[in-house]
Amino acid sequence: MPDEHDESPGVLLKGEDNAARRISVERVKRGWSTTALSDRLNEAGFDMNPSAVWRIENGKRRINLDEAIGFAEVFGVSLSNLVGPPTLAAAGRAMELIDAVVASHLAAQRAQRTYRQATDALSDYLAEHPDISEEADVMVSNAIADNVMKINQEEYGLPSA
Repeated sequence: MPDEHDESPGVLLKGEDNAARRISVERVKRGWSTTALSDRLNEAGFDMNPSAVWRIENGKRRINLDEAIGFAEVFGVSLSNLVGPPTLAAAGRAMELIDAVVASHLAAQRAQRTYRQATDALSDYLAEHPDISEEADVMVSNAIADNVMKINQEEYGLPSA
């Protein structure tokens, strides 16, 4: 495990190392001993002795997923926050915002795929029914333009006259 102050560029991919460092930081920040943290984990239903806490913090023992969930629960942080880069994770709001950006990106990607599937299906249908193609295209364009106007009004307010 790297030195406690090592913040290499690949730190985003070192979830287990990040968790070990974060556990130590969170424990010390609260003024808890390894025994106090162990007691809290046990009370929360996660079996852990003080020696295991010390070994995890010092890279002498790997942390499993159930244990990581336990630490996150006891510290009151999300699992992604616990395994995130310690410098970002310490600023909990940064991790919340990062999680929101990532979730929004995923939602946008899924919406884009759904949009492509819908437009492909409509194109295929209109290829079989060319007699309604022009009218359908106008209807889609108008509906999309209306939606864009509504979104712009919500975001920027009504246009000035």
